[in-house]
Amino acid sequence: QVQLVESGGGLVQPGESLRLSCATSESGFSIRIYDMAWYRQAPGKQRELVALIDSGGSTYYADSVKGRFTISRDNAKNTVYLLMNSLKPEDTAVYYCKAARLNTAYWGQGTQVTVSS
Repeated sequence: QVQLVESGGGLVQPGESLRLSCATSESGFSIRIYDMAWYRQAPGKQRELVALIDSGGSTYYADSVKGRFTISRDNAKNTVYLLMNSLKPEDTAVYYCKAARLNTAYWGQGTQVTVSS
């Protein structure tokens, strides 16, 4: 099973920024051929797609984060990032990384992001 590890979460005030990272050091595994995505799940809510970057570099964003969040990938480092600007209290959630290709998907364990004054 491939291990994806998220990092970079924390407690910030509204309007501040965070950058999340999702990396794997799994031998023989390369994110290059995978579509990479960030999801989030707030307490009492369903997990939702936040942003996706496919293997070709095309991106998709949920309407709620468009213009504030940026997803990027560094295939050489086997890492995907989520830069989150202008954070709002409603962005508070556990953020999960996902690697997907055909019928295969791998998830990380999540990192907590809390936006509060």
